[in-house]
Amino acid sequence: MSDRLEVTVALPGQPLRRYTTLLSQEEIEATVLQARNSITFPRLRISLRNFLVPSQKIYNWLIRPMETELADSGVQTLVFVLDGAIRNIPMSSLYDGEKYLVQKYSIAVAPGLQLIDAKPLQRGKIRVLTAGLSEARQGFSSLPGVKFELDSIGSEVFTEKLLDRSFTASNFKTKVQSSSFPIIHLATHGQFSSQANDTFILTWDDRINAKDLDSLLRADTRIGPVELLVLSACQTAAGDNRATLGLTGVAVRAGARSTVASLWSVSDEATALLMTRFYEELAHSQANQGNEVTKAEALRRAEQAVLQDERFSHPYFWSAFVLVGNWL
Repeated sequence: MSDRLEVTVALPGQPLRRYTTLLSQEEIEATVLQARNSITFPRLRISLRNFLVPSQKIYNWLIRPMETELADSGVQTLVFVLDGAIRNIPMSSLYDGEKYLVQKYSIAVAPGLQLIDAKPLQRGKIRVLTAGLSEARQGFSSLPGVKFELDSIGSEVFTEKLLDRSFTASNFKTKVQSSSFPIIHLATHGQFSSQANDTFILTWDDRINAKDLDSLLRADTRIGPVELLVLSACQTAAGDNRATLGLTGVAVRAGARSTVASLWSVSDEATALLMTRFYEELAHSQANQGNEVTKAEALRRAEQAVLQDERFSHPYFWSAFVLVGNWL
């Protein structure tokens, strides 16, 4: 609101709670912008405090009033339906003065809970279609870590890989529509915006725009639905408060149950480490029936693994990826 922040909380088996913080929209947006700028352009030793101060402010607005009730409820996953500029920062990076939120909860983002098909990932051997560009193409820079990322994922789960010259728009379309891969992992340049014309992913020879991606992913054109779409190296459009919804819209309309994507471009090495751990957690979950972790929990564990690496402890490296949609 122009003069306040309203938060509505739904806890299991309890009536809705609402709390209000009197703040101007300008102050909220300025704080979020400070957090966003200091997390996406880190000069590590200098800027961490510059991020933690606004991050803790936002934590105090959103989480602090319900902190005790959340802890007492025993919930393990927080699902956020966000509005305005707050969409531009990852909830996982909110700081309580001692810990980040991801160190306490699994986290997901939803465009609206009524849009979420809350079904768990189908159990069985994970099969992933991976596609990526490591070489510079069409004016975009090279992504030298992509080959290592896709190879590392392939060491954890069964994959079919389209890399560089084999990752053409035609090859990708054929694979998506003729195979029953429940997970599609794209490690390539791309952008998601609330404007369809500004949403695309890059292939070796072309760009796949939002409309084409929507058509490709539709369940009625495939052997089975897309359970999870992972967009590595893509990013949401800078300054677009509704960019995350643009990303979500492609997945939801097309029937993809979940999307994991980054809010900004992160380092190749940190991304490869995070993604390898993410699939390792999913694969371990599949192999140990009765001990499955959710997609949100797999991402939480992967982010914590990167966070604990001294080289990548700054939230710039581990918090960029958000899970949008079905968190199970």
